[in-house]
Amino acid sequence: MYSIFDKPILQAAGVRSKEDANTLVDSGFLYIGFPLRLSYHPVDISENTAKNIIAELPSEIYPVLITYETNLNELINLIHFLNVNIVQIHSEIDFEVLENLKFRIPDLKIIKSLIVKEDNLEDLKNIVKVFSTLADAFITDTYDNLTGACGATGKTHNWDISRKLVEVSPRPIILAGGLNPQNVAEAIETVKPAGVDVHTGIENTAGLNDPGLCSKFIIESIKSFGEI
Repeated sequence: MYSIFDKPILQAAGVRSKEDANTLVDSGFLYIGFPLRLSYHPVDISENTAKNIIAELPSEIYPVLITYETNLNELINLIHFLNVNIVQIHSEIDFEVLENLKFRIPDLKIIKSLIVKEDNLEDLKNIVKVFSTLADAFITDTYDNLTGACGATGKTHNWDISRKLVEVSPRPIILAGGLNPQNVAEAIETVKPAGVDVHTGIENTAGLNDPGLCSKFIIESIKSFGEI
């Protein structure tokens, strides 16, 4: 059966306004992440603003809720409120919560995070093994030892760990963590992921998505993945 994750995933996480979202759309991103209810970082926009932006996205764009929310009913309410079909869970969440979430919203696509630390490959392999029955995809991201942030750190991690996870995962794995137009080609070549996710690597000094950086990231990614 065809899956939305069958083709290389080019995702940008982080939108501050409708214009910011339009920059991503015009550059060629098909997956646009809206980080909400976060554990460490402040949110860029309100849930109401995110809902309004999502409602105006072109039909071919996939909005993605990125969240650390772990309460089942809160997750369901937020997903319905935003009217999204993809949720990216960045927290440590109970298997039963995701199982019930999938039961309550059968068509929902779930991306489960794999937060890469210095020496936790075996732990991440176990997460893949346990959650692959529920997750439609995984995303590797970087743990920040200084702040405790699990993702959105602007830092890369040991790509060998992500590559080894790609080799054993029955589900697609998206690579995130410190990617930018300068290193995305090397990252894709090294890890062989199913897709890439970028956040701070395409922003200007004001924290807005930069059209030039966005386009360059897309060009380098497509060259590395091949025609999409």
